[in-house]
Amino acid sequence: MKQRFTSAIILLTITFGCILLSEPTRVLFFAVAGLLCSYELSRNLEKLEIYCCAWVMYTHMALQAVLTLLHAEAVFCIAALSLAIYLAMFSGILHKKVSGPGAFYTVSGVAYPGFLFVLLMRISVTPLWKETLLMAAAATWICDSAALFGGIRLGKHKLAPEVSPHKSVEGAVCGALSSLPVGWVMSLIFPAYPLWVCLLTAFLASSLGQMGDLAESLVKRMIGVKDFSNLIPGHGGMFDRADSLLFSIPTTYLCLELAQRFIL
Repeated sequence: MKQRFTSAIILLTITFGCILLSEPTRVLFFAVAGLLCSYELSRNLEKLEIYCCAWVMYTHMALQAVLTLLHAEAVFCIAALSLAIYLAMFSGILHKKVSGPGAFYTVSGVAYPGFLFVLLMRISVTPLWKETLLMAAAATWICDSAALFGGIRLGKHKLAPEVSPHKSVEGAVCGALSSLPVGWVMSLIFPAYPLWVCLLTAFLASSLGQMGDLAESLVKRMIGVKDFSNLIPGHGGMFDRADSLLFSIPTTYLCLELAQRFIL
């Protein structure tokens, strides 16, 4: 427990330091996190004797980081994604060790977690980055704790036993409901947004965050591992820590962007 707490403090310090320091450090933080997740995915797939062309995933992440820092238009981001898909498929054609399964999983890795980290990089340079990251992180982390506590105390019905046998419907409901106080606090911090917008955004962010957790558990179940790595003592790998945020941050941004355009 002490090791887990110490690791959490160090990780939070690095995270908030990079995010608050400057725009380039925010982009580079998400890029490095994406590279680490891609590395963890490719290494674990080797346990199934599936050999991804990892350099395609790395190159895609690096190129997208440069485009984000240059504030390139979305069309260039789409072009970079298309190039990565082409290279992934070519790798299966040209490299016998990669072959079909490796090419397919390389494309999958470019999309998940790769492109979701690209979304985080792009969001981090928008005018809404502060509201988005704060609301998504708060809703997600409070939801995780509430879901765990609610599952222990009230859990009777399995949520997705084939994917994550310890998660319960009751825990998921507790997690989602715990986001409502977060939404209320966010409405006080960002009074430009109506209370109902903050409540709805926090609720959707926490709910999609739980889906992100299950999505990562699905991949781990497929590979047959408990954690993607031991990078963060007591917490597993980078992928294990980022899974929920990969879903909750884009959800939060979409809600706030829609509010900006049609409500405020």
